[in-house]
Amino acid sequence: MRRRGADPGASTAARLAGAAIPPVFASLALLAIWQAVSSAGLVPADMLPAPTRIVASGIAERGALLQHTVPTLTATLLGFALSVTVAFATAALLDFSEPLRRALLPLLIVSQTLPLIALAPLVVLWFGFGLLPKILLVAFVTFFPMVVGLLRGFGSADPEAEHLLRSMGAGRAIVFRVIRLPAATASFFSALRISITYAVVGAIFAEYAGAAAGLGVYMQSAKNVFRTDLVLAAVLMSTVLTLALYAAVVLIERCCAPWLRIEQGGER
Repeated sequence: MRRRGADPGASTAARLAGAAIPPVFASLALLAIWQAVSSAGLVPADMLPAPTRIVASGIAERGALLQHTVPTLTATLLGFALSVTVAFATAALLDFSEPLRRALLPLLIVSQTLPLIALAPLVVLWFGFGLLPKILLVAFVTFFPMVVGLLRGFGSADPEAEHLLRSMGAGRAIVFRVIRLPAATASFFSALRISITYAVVGAIFAEYAGAAAGLGVYMQSAKNVFRTDLVLAAVLMSTVLTLALYAAVVLIERCCAPWLRIEQGGER
């Protein structure tokens, strides 16, 4: 039970701060070791630039980095939106039809064995160097976790509640909307968190295969002129982008499904 007079906002902030302290200290320690090793010359600077040099190079090239970040972010968001839409429709269809689920789910699993390194050039050859192949590859990378998460969520619905609705004459569509769909909320957002971390990687990999702009193109250009610092600056930018999108998913979850925090022990 929550103590009388306790500030829930303060307790939540304290928990978040407590959870963030260990990884922050671990990251700072790793960066300090990296900086010391690079500054001492134990590793050639062209092979492993110091973090301070990477940040300085990123700031100096911030215009180009931001310019190349926009296409990557666009492909990531559009591909992720397409993936969410198709994954939801597919999972709902498979949930309604047991024979269709038995027929298609193994094919979906097999599709995840296709190596992205081989698929990306093919998609570029088929659809050109524009935005479409990047969107398709992002959708391909993020589609399967969301389908599996939704199916698992649908399957976690309370069978007694379903039986009660059916005994009152409710059809499958009503049972799905009232019971099975809400039951999948937690699994859906968990799948969103996992998938969004893959989305940026998928977009960058697609740009490696062929693109006119994007962080993948920037990394290739920096690699070709042996600018390891700029490559790592682009990697840092992609990391920041991924963390920002992950935080956006968490924020959407808290706005759309605040009860999940209580169910998962987020509040006491």
